Amino acid sequence: TLEDMLRACVIDFGKDWVNHLPLVEFSYNNSYHPSIKAAPFEALYGRKCRSPVCWNEVREFHLTGPEIVQETTEKIIQIKQRMQAARDRQKKPVEIIDREVKRLKRSRIPLVKVRWNSKRGPEFTWECEDQFRKKYPHLFTKTAPLSSAAS
Repeated sequence: TLEDMLRACVIDFGKDWVNHLPLVEFSYNNSYHPSIKAAPFEALYGRKCRSPVCWNEVREFHLTGPEIVQETTEKIIQIKQRMQAARDRQKKPVEIIDREVKRLKRSRIPLVKVRWNSKRGPEFTWECEDQFRKKYPHLFTKTAPLSSAAS
């Protein structure tokens, strides 16, 4: 991950790590990303990036007119499909099965109990209602029972 690369950069280069950020960026953009099944550079430009070691192998290759549009369109479709597949693997909230209000000394926090669908089967968590409503408004069309808990 980018975070791991930055940590390694700080460890390796110490206070001088900022001067090496372009190398970290280059490395990140040319590393394989499972979510799109390619390196970001390769996904964007349709070819691997030539590092300085490979620059002596530069050849002229031109795509013109409809060819470049067709190739770009195919790459975009491929990336969209890969991103959708990655989203499909993530767990999703299915329904709100309970509500509760946690009371503190000077405030009340509305919570919702959510059933999630994941590859491992159903999971249940308590979530802050306000934030959850913003992210998943479609789950609030039906009302779940309200139980009040003093904690």
